[in-house]
Amino acid sequence: MEEKRASSTELDQLPGFRFHPTEEELLEFYLKGVVYGKKLSFDIIGTLNLYRHDPWELPGLAKIGEREWYFFVPRDRKHANGGRPNRTTENGFWKATGSDRPIRSMKDPKRVIGLRKTLVFYKGRAPRGCKTDWVMNEYRMPDTSPLPKEDIVLCKIYRKATSLKVLEQRAAMEDDAKMLQFCAYATETASSPEEENWQAPMPLKEEFLMEKRMETEKECEVSSRLQGDAKVSLPQLQLPKYNNMEWMQDPFLFRSPWLENWTSYANVLNF
Repeated sequence: MEEKRASSTELDQLPGFRFHPTEEELLEFYLKGVVYGKKLSFDIIGTLNLYRHDPWELPGLAKIGEREWYFFVPRDRKHANGGRPNRTTENGFWKATGSDRPIRSMKDPKRVIGLRKTLVFYKGRAPRGCKTDWVMNEYRMPDTSPLPKEDIVLCKIYRKATSLKVLEQRAAMEDDAKMLQFCAYATETASSPEEENWQAPMPLKEEFLMEKRMETEKECEVSSRLQGDAKVSLPQLQLPKYNNMEWMQDPFLFRSPWLENWTSYANVLNF
């Protein structure tokens, strides 16, 4: 009676289940079983020619994984015969970093159980390209192993942690590239008669200052209107008019001590 094989969907529903195997488990249990034709009890790692896909498409094609995604990848004939494999995708290519590293058994450190090749994905075409944070570890059986039934490797895909400084530099470069594209578009459309009245949008800081300036001018205008409406017409000050000798009849003028003394002398002289 055949055992019922659990699917990756059933495993995902198990509380607390995480698929995080060690390198020795990947080589000794998963890859070794597939290479020598042994059927696994759990269908967790799928078979895929991942070089037909860009790395950001691979998480959706994996059967299981949260931050690491695993695939069995068949090796092409050129690679099997010692030729250089084609690791080019539609939008980039995988580039190997350094030489292959031997993986040794924990129980017997003298025994090599497999080899690991580390590759990084670059956008563009070789030899030029833009380095990304997508990394692949390719595991294969050692060359001294018996003749395999299936010529296949096991690949682990993950994204390398990026520092905050690199993220800021990348964001600044993207902003500069967008600004250059925008300036190029503005230059092309400036000579067009249909775009004569077109104006380039201002940067955020200048736009903010312009809005604050317009708000201030509007407030001043409203304030001046309110003050103009609230003006009260005061009566003009009426000054007394003295014609000829009328100023002599003003009683305030004769309250002066000098005038009082002068008046007494005048009375004596007139007596």
